[in-house]
Amino acid sequence: MEKSSLTAVTRQQLDKARTASSGRSSQTVYGGHEHVLRQTVIALAAGQKLDEHENPGEATVYVLRGRVRLASSAVSWDGMSGDLLIIPAARHSLEALEDAAILLTVAKLH
Repeated sequence: MEKSSLTAVTRQQLDKARTASSGRSSQTVYGGHEHVLRQTVIALAAGQKLDEHENPGEATVYVLRGRVRLASSAVSWDGMSGDLLIIPAARHSLEALEDAAILLTVAKLH
């Protein structure tokens, strides 16, 4: 059994994102290429965006801190701390409306 403090990881990744030239930072907290399930904390400074990309499988975004906008085609959903957003099975983007950190959970399709 392993234990991680998402509060600590969130704080660390937000600090890194605020000083990174890209305005973002991430750390996988569970899984990886050899697993079906992967969970990654992604931090974005306010105004930064993950450009439109394909959905790699079943996926959710849990907003750990801040506010984000998940957009797909002409539809978008705003989320704030404590919200769980289901990522659509379509191209989508994610924007930080303020400094934000999310827990991205993906079950990769084979």
